[in-house]
This record gives sequence, structure tokens and C-alpha cells, in this order.
Amino acid sequence: MKRILFVGAFALLAGGQALAADLPPPVAPPPRAPAVYVPIVVPVYSWTGFYIGGNVGWGWNSVSITDNIYGLNYSNSTNQGQFAGGGQVGFNYEFPGGFVLGAEADFDWLPNTSNTGNGTVVPGVGTVQVTANNRWITDVAARAGYAWDRVLLYGKGGWAWVGSSNNTITNTTLTPAQSFTGSGSTSNDGWLAGAGIEWAFAGNWSARVEYDYVRLNNTTFSIGAGNAGFTAGDTFNVSNRNINIVDVGLNYKFGY
Repeated sequence: MKRILFVGAFALLAGGQALAADLPPPVAPPPRAPAVYVPIVVPVYSWTGFYIGGNVGWGWNSVSITDNIYGLNYSNSTNQGQFAGGGQVGFNYEFPGGFVLGAEADFDWLPNTSNTGNGTVVPGVGTVQVTANNRWITDVAARAGYAWDRVLLYGKGGWAWVGSSNNTITNTTLTPAQSFTGSGSTSNDGWLAGAGIEWAFAGNWSARVEYDYVRLNNTTFSIGAGNAGFTAGDTFNVSNRNINIVDVGLNYKFGY
């Protein structure tokens, strides 16, 4: 009986080996394709759209004032600085290649505006000062520039209007000092030119630094008889009127 079991087991083992020998060799799995690197694409910033913002800065001005009888100069030679602050609104359109065109309107208050020229000695009259007060300035201008993604370098040009009181003449020699306000042309407008750089630093927010130069038209004013010792009919010519402003601003752009 043991022999029969041994012979059967041997036959079964031999048959299994023979069957295994007849099986095809195992097939290796196909090689895995290499991973493809997909770069993260950062969208290029667009300056196209409407924007609104605010600004604060510093301005200074100069003016030349002469009268036609004495020929003396009452110019504001101190170029006194004054705080400026306000807001702006505008629109930009960026063309393919980075060229940007736009338009902007600004309004700024000029609260510290007592601009008094140095005292001038007028023969037979006394020491005279001329004071003018600028209250506000507004302008409408076209802008053109070139953008390097989120950095925009631009220039601007347009027209400006200045809210200003009439010139006041004060004779400081008299006791008490006598003042009067001249009457005449009160045109307070002129051309504007400026330049700046703007940086879109986060989302639709951008910050700018800008310089503006305003050249106002010439004006005249006259005085009547007995005013602070002046001769009646004396006319004052106001020329070379300019305002310089440097400011920093913050804008928010709405998608277009």
C-alpha cells in the first residue's frame, strides 16, 4: 500500500513539473511613461479698465507780479510749499505689446494756501505785500505709457483749473496796515503736463508716484483811488504763474 501511494505521489509531481514546463514564460508589465511637467501659467496683468483712487502730496508755486506805474516786482520768491490731497478717476486701455492709452480727471484740495510775496518798497507808498490764496485744483488729462506686466510708466497732458481768491495788496508801513483786494481778470486755468510710474501690487490694487506741472494763464487786476496809498488806476500784471505738485496715490481698477 505504501508503494502504491509513493508511486502515485511521484507521478503527480512529475506531471505537475511537465505541465509547468509547457506554460509560456511570464510577460513583463509595460514600462511606465515618464511624468509630464506642466508649468503653472501666471496670467499677464492687464491695465484695461476703469479705476478710482485717492492721492496725497505736496505742491509749491511761483508767480511774477508787476505794476505798470512803478514798474516794481512783487513776486512770490519764496515758493512756499503746501499740502495737497484729493482723488482721481480714469480709464486705461492696454494694446497688444504693452502700449497703454487712457484719460484721467483729478481734484485736489489745497488747504494751506496763503502765498505772500516778500515785501517790496514802493516809493511814496511804503512796504507792500501781495497775497493770493489757492483753494483747489482740478484737471482733465490724457495719459499714454508703456507697461511691463504690472509696472506702468506714463506721461500725461491736459488742462487744469485752479480755484483762487483775488489778489490782496497790503501796505505794512501804514498803522494799522491797510489791505485791499484788486479787481479784474480772474482767469485761473492753464495747461498741465506730468509723468509718473504705477505698480499693480495686489489684485486690482495699484500704487503710483506722480509729478505734475501746471502753467496758468496771465491775469491783471487794478486798484481804485486812495487804496493803501497807491495811485488810482495802477494796474498789476500777474505772469509766470505755475504750480508744481508731487503726490503718491492708490487706485482700484474695475474689470473691463
